Amino acid sequence: MNLYEQQASNRRKTWLIMLAFVGFLLVLGLGFDVFFVGVAGGYVPIGSLMALAIGSVSAAASYFTGDRAVLLATHATPLAEVAASASGDEKLKLRQLEDVVGEVAIAAGLPPPAVYIVPAPNPNAFATGRGPGHASIAVTRGLLQTLDRDELQGVIAHEMSHIRNYDVRMMTVVAALVGAVALLADWARRGMWFGGASRRRDSDDRGGGVAGVIFFVVWVAAILIAPLLAQMLAMMVSRRREYLADASGAELTRNPIGLATALEKIDAVVPTQAINRGSAHLCIADPLGRQVNLKTGRWSDLFASHPPMAARIAALKEMAFQGGGR
Repeated sequence: MNLYEQQASNRRKTWLIMLAFVGFLLVLGLGFDVFFVGVAGGYVPIGSLMALAIGSVSAAASYFTGDRAVLLATHATPLAEVAASASGDEKLKLRQLEDVVGEVAIAAGLPPPAVYIVPAPNPNAFATGRGPGHASIAVTRGLLQTLDRDELQGVIAHEMSHIRNYDVRMMTVVAALVGAVALLADWARRGMWFGGASRRRDSDDRGGGVAGVIFFVVWVAAILIAPLLAQMLAMMVSRRREYLADASGAELTRNPIGLATALEKIDAVVPTQAINRGSAHLCIADPLGRQVNLKTGRWSDLFASHPPMAARIAALKEMAFQGGGR
């Protein structure tokens, strides 16, 4: 599979997961309105609309202020401020970083994002913001010390691809859906304890019959697993976006091996403790070092926020026809 085929495949899979997310939300909302609000057919679905409204407000707040919160949480400092007090060797590294960001931005056809330095000795990087023109790229001090220029260019191209592909915007939508799913599930569970049963029986008597009973059983099962399933779907979207950013980054640099060797070096170093759990999904590699992100198999496929590093490296080498399979 070449990089264009991989990009197309990852986009298709991401949108399929998003459709599954929305479908699951609609099932929860329909069941809540039918069995507890009692407004099925011809009426406004109050419960579903309220959950979506609250989720949308939360997502909007994250959309406009989330990037600043992430940068503050990781103690990221603007590149210019770091360069003002840096030593001679470090100034050269910072200048190289600034040049690489400018080059990759030109290749991507984007305005250069703001650049920040995270004071962590371990190599890592992330992008944040609303999209082109309102984005930032942050790298750790350890990344600048560990990678050569080609490898640094590969990492910056990966993060620039997140900006170009509107991945942060996508994950904001996912966060809103996760919040709406959790809210509906919580309302439904509370409703089952406070008078929901009688309304459910009334709905069944009005014509639900066997189909109504089956739908109720499916819906109860759905609300019990809703928070877990929502997180699983969110992790699936996150993993697909990492694969897509790898492929897009290789497209920008025309050098998949640069990113592949960068990932090998990043993978060989201990986790980045300076980056917390709330920002972990943004990073090019899991900064928490969670075992679920290091393995392959069904369990990792369900709960990992990042694809296994070995699989990403193998895909990049295959793009460069060094994977052994082609």
